[in-house]
Amino acid sequence: MDNYVYRNFTRESLGKAYDNTSAVKNSSEILEGFNARSAEISKQFQDTMNLHYGMDSRERIDYFSCGKKDAPLFVFIHGGYWQMRSKDTFRFLAKGPLAQGFDVASVGYPLAPSASIGEIVASIRNALYFLRCHSDVLGFDNSRIYVSGWSAGAHLAVSVLDETGVCGALAISGIYDLKPISQCFLNDKLQLTENEILLYSPLRRPFIKKPIAVVVGADELPELRRQSAEFAMHRAEEDIPGSFNLLSNHNHFTILEELENPEGSLTQLLVQLIKY
Repeated sequence: MDNYVYRNFTRESLGKAYDNTSAVKNSSEILEGFNARSAEISKQFQDTMNLHYGMDSRERIDYFSCGKKDAPLFVFIHGGYWQMRSKDTFRFLAKGPLAQGFDVASVGYPLAPSASIGEIVASIRNALYFLRCHSDVLGFDNSRIYVSGWSAGAHLAVSVLDETGVCGALAISGIYDLKPISQCFLNDKLQLTENEILLYSPLRRPFIKKPIAVVVGADELPELRRQSAEFAMHRAEEDIPGSFNLLSNHNHFTILEELENPEGSLTQLLVQLIKY
């Protein structure tokens, strides 16, 4: 007899339903490309890589200036199911926003199991506080901050949408309900409690009424597409500004190329956020 732990999923099938790395057969090669392009762009901004905003060794920010005074700020938060990956891999994503006149801050944060989901969210809030406090030195307009993230990073971005100065979010391939995460192998390190699921699931909390462009690839796993569609749909039912965008011919990893490209779909959605 099947032992369903969430909807019609067993623990094993639910794990596969959220295993983005295994679902994209060449994901390791794609990530190698990300690393190489990130190493290249970091050479141009060496003085503002790894700015310390906290005591944890991972609490660092990479800052990229577009060269224009009082530019809006694009804050990117990497993914990895709150337990892996590094901001260093995703430095290359600054290219698109920089070309459109945004300064860019890429945020690192402590990972599970050394940090709980609440501590990780608090770390992102601390990063935004640090950025606001140093806006004069860094040169951006701290009343025009746009948060973004990919996968678990999208969850973190929408979780801090209520922060001072944040005007909107670009949420890429995100997780908005932690319940299924708590029922598969991904919870081995996270150890989510029922209270944490309620407190830190954007789909289970009152929505913050700021615009979000919700984006997911058409070639992503069905559960990722479902979570994004439900999150966008329920926000739309409350007449909260924003959009839902299904990008054709993109999986969980290739979708990020649309942010690297100054004319890419994700970069253009970021530009549109300013108009809300």
